[in-house]
Amino acid sequence: MPETPPAPSPDPPQGPPGPPYADPSDPNATITPGDGGAMTLATSDAATLENGPLPGGTGSGKARSLWSDAWHDLRRNPVFLVSALVIVFLLLIAIWPGLIASGNPLSCDLARAQDGPAPGHPFGFDTQGCDVYTRTVHGARASITVGVCATAGAALLGSVLGGLAGFYGSWWDALLSRLADIFFGIPIILGGLVFLSVVPSGSVWPVVGFIVLLGWPQISRIARGAVVGAKQHDYVQAARALGAGDARLLLRHIAPNAVAPVIVVATIALGTYIALEATLSFVGVGLRPPTVSWGIDISNASIQIRNAPHMLLWPAGALSVTVLAFIMLGDAVRDALDPKLR
Repeated sequence: MPETPPAPSPDPPQGPPGPPYADPSDPNATITPGDGGAMTLATSDAATLENGPLPGGTGSGKARSLWSDAWHDLRRNPVFLVSALVIVFLLLIAIWPGLIASGNPLSCDLARAQDGPAPGHPFGFDTQGCDVYTRTVHGARASITVGVCATAGAALLGSVLGGLAGFYGSWWDALLSRLADIFFGIPIILGGLVFLSVVPSGSVWPVVGFIVLLGWPQISRIARGAVVGAKQHDYVQAARALGAGDARLLLRHIAPNAVAPVIVVATIALGTYIALEATLSFVGVGLRPPTVSWGIDISNASIQIRNAPHMLLWPAGALSVTVLAFIMLGDAVRDALDPKLR
């Protein structure tokens, strides 16, 4: 019998030809999986991390800290830049008012009382014949001094008391909380009428002391919450396990990581304290003549607002711009320091 030739074996299934594997040196090539593609990708990423920083880095390949990252954002925030420029200008004229106003704010001429703008006197004159422009410029010193000193005092006192309460807890925390509740229950204007009416001097420092007395509870609660959250972190527990004392834990590990919320609240409160000083001076218990203050000028101008509105316009406008600048600065700092808002 003739031999039957064997049947040909079926060809193996042919898949679509895959693309050639990319050259790792070609930045436009596509790396396909298999045969070392994942290894090539990992090697390429490792070389990128080693030879250059990631986008948005500091240029040295190291991650930015909270403060450097916040400063990086603030420099690009137009709200921060505008408010900072306004505040710097206000601080300059508060320290050296003679830079833009060479007159004497206490030099008055009754013959020119309530006159409007005139050459050399762009804001006109008040009821005593004093130059409104000169008094507006010199009034920045008292108002900003009250705001800055009161904010510094309230922030320092509130941070210390709140930080200690949050760190130690127990009866100290309970005592501070009840004490803060007592001060929170005092109306600010009523407390100012009672406190400042018994103080014979109408200078800056009694007003600063009153604002600190009623302003520290708010900052103490912020500081307490920040310290309670910071002391739970692993690095604090590790430092305690290594034998770090309470002072070192507070100053070296907890305070630098809990101070950001205090700075934000204090910056916003500064503008509020300036407005509070003007309000107390307006009702007659804050600053008093011969001290030059925006609140005093607003109080004197309020009775003549129909006859001479320019007397009220300029000191009230300066007060509004100052308060708005500090509040805007506080908002910008809050957005930069709070990671939840990014």
